Amino acid sequence: MGTHNDLHSEQGALRDEHPGRAANPIIKVVDLAWLEFEKTDLSAAERFANAFGFVTVSRTSEELQLRGAYAGAPAVIIRHGIRSRFAGAAFRAAESSDLVRLANATDTRIDALPESLGGAVVDLTAPDGAGVRVIADTHELPARAIQEPLVLNTGGGVRRTNATQRAPRVPAVVERLGHVVLQSTRLRQSLDWYLEHLGLIVSDFLYYPGQRERGPTMSFIRCDRGSEPVDHHALAMTLGPSNRYVHSAYQVSDLDALAAGGEHLLDHGYHRSWGIGRHIQGSQIFDYWRDPDGFLVEHFTDGDRFDSSLAPGWAPMTASGLAQWGPPASKDFLGISPGRDSLRELRATATALRADNEFDLSRLRGLMKAATS
Repeated sequence: MGTHNDLHSEQGALRDEHPGRAANPIIKVVDLAWLEFEKTDLSAAERFANAFGFVTVSRTSEELQLRGAYAGAPAVIIRHGIRSRFAGAAFRAAESSDLVRLANATDTRIDALPESLGGAVVDLTAPDGAGVRVIADTHELPARAIQEPLVLNTGGGVRRTNATQRAPRVPAVVERLGHVVLQSTRLRQSLDWYLEHLGLIVSDFLYYPGQRERGPTMSFIRCDRGSEPVDHHALAMTLGPSNRYVHSAYQVSDLDALAAGGEHLLDHGYHRSWGIGRHIQGSQIFDYWRDPDGFLVEHFTDGDRFDSSLAPGWAPMTASGLAQWGPPASKDFLGISPGRDSLRELRATATALRADNEFDLSRLRGLMKAATS
């Protein structure tokens, strides 16, 4: 099947397939606010973060807060831990009354966030165990200077004369958090939970080749702000043998910032996992990196924006279908390069096949076919 045969708008749902949204969600969150991690070495985490393009908001022996250039809350919060792990995602409620509605519906409570963040939070747990925070009324950091996109001469359009083009080889300025991707052994159950509790809606579904009748195996999910366009996905979820973080993505100004920022990371000895290329679902130009703890993080630019009127697209899940152009998806990105992480996933596969979840032998065969197609 050709890589470009199943783009978003070219294939919609079949009869009785998942509608991609809940009929009456409890609330509708407006954005992905921040991500939380625990790491063993905050100094190494900060060095990488600054080389990647974050600015440090605050640093203590126990916590590191990192921000992008846009106004708002920190994009990433890292706390010191005995082991490195992803702790969860925080979504922003439209207003504080939504926290009351959510807490009442889930029989939870509203707590105050630390003074460094301000505001309030409702803490929830998704069916696959992922930590989910819904926040409101947090302090807003003022905007910082962004990295202005370069002036381009394109085709017959000349906008730059008597001037050379020199992209600075410096950290790509992170503008904001874009999305997080999670793997789940209970994709359908967890997907429905996010749609019903947070009012998220699906932009695109992927399914294993030959298994469409069994339903989606990956979902790209956006916030619902009505007629206001938003990122193609704030959250993406994929079926797999373990419940884990896959990657997170951070917007930069343009291709030159992304590419020159990548050269800066290479100069400092950091590992590129996969890139540079352009995705199909979401369309963004991407470049993936490993931080010192092995977490996968992405620079991106020029992503799709959808309003609430667009219905989900459906396409087969294939390794070749991950990008319109760029190098083939690396073994490191796919999680199949030899090492500790792939061994952990292999053990998780053996456990998942014996457990009560959505990842069975048929799904394993589908995943293997998708990874090699």
